[in-house]
Amino acid sequence: MTTTADGPISDSDFLAAAEPYRREIVAHCYRMTGSHHDAEDLTQETFLRAWKAYDKFDHRASVRTWLHKIATNTCLTALQSSQRRPLPSGLGGDAFDPTDDLLQNHEVPWLEPFAGTVDEIAPAPDADPAYVVGARESIRLAFIAALQHLPERQRAVLILRDVLQWRAAEVAETIGVTTATVNSLLQRARAQLERARPQADAARSDPSVLDDDAKRELLARYVSAFERYDVDAIAAMFTDKAIWEMPPFTGWYQGPDAIGTLIKRNCPAEKANDQIMLPTVANGQPAFGLYMREPDGVHRPFQLQVLDIDPAARKVRHTVAFFSRTMEEDFARFGLPATPYDAPARTTPAPWH
Repeated sequence: MTTTADGPISDSDFLAAAEPYRREIVAHCYRMTGSHHDAEDLTQETFLRAWKAYDKFDHRASVRTWLHKIATNTCLTALQSSQRRPLPSGLGGDAFDPTDDLLQNHEVPWLEPFAGTVDEIAPAPDADPAYVVGARESIRLAFIAALQHLPERQRAVLILRDVLQWRAAEVAETIGVTTATVNSLLQRARAQLERARPQADAARSDPSVLDDDAKRELLARYVSAFERYDVDAIAAMFTDKAIWEMPPFTGWYQGPDAIGTLIKRNCPAEKANDQIMLPTVANGQPAFGLYMREPDGVHRPFQLQVLDIDPAARKVRHTVAFFSRTMEEDFARFGLPATPYDAPARTTPAPWH
């Protein structure tokens, strides 16, 4: 408990004021770091710092703004001693040959997917509508991957200005620089982002929208192709320039033929029903937990696929298939059971935004 001139402030007072913004702060820290795990830890640190300083909070700014300021500086401090988190396609170089051997690199701090539905990662109901739209779009995997190309201060300025829509003076006060410096950092960040995020641009500016029924049908065909282990049908789900990547494997592959060849040569599945897929949501995008049948006959967590759909082509333009050493824990974070047999009655995925 802390005190002010007006009397003591209880922990419950602080939590009542700050807790409604926790989901926003987690999303903000994720944008800054590219790591869901780091975002949760940094959110805890943010709330601890805020609790300690709550008796000095003068309410000249909103609680939301105050928390975002603390979170931004908490993240900037953490990023000083950490590496950027890329996807394989962000490491540079051309697409890989799918007939080459697969190589893993567990030393790279790879980008992580973000668990949560659109509603869970969106701002509080009273937020500005423009901010709501921007916040939802700015959690998409391609955008987060593009942010990783920016130095930490540029990243913070771009998020605060273009996502949270703060004034330059507010950003300057937050990170301790001049307004002119903020404008310079923003200009450089935007230019770098344009070079780094062709996938994100397509996702944000595509004029066509796939309606819910069409999206369900497309995703149902995608799942069916994998569960039947029909590699030709899987390859046919992708656009001509679609990208497939799967950290911690270092390669990335482009086009339906390359993706099909990669799967034929490396997927442990051999026949129909070796794979089972359950739907979830990652980064506000359609995602699936893929369970692979193991030698004992049990299907266990194998990879988490996050999809980016091309509405005009009605195909998939980007799949990131995440592997980890803790797949069962990762599946649980996305609301997926340890085995598909523990799932409720399987249904078609709900629409994603």
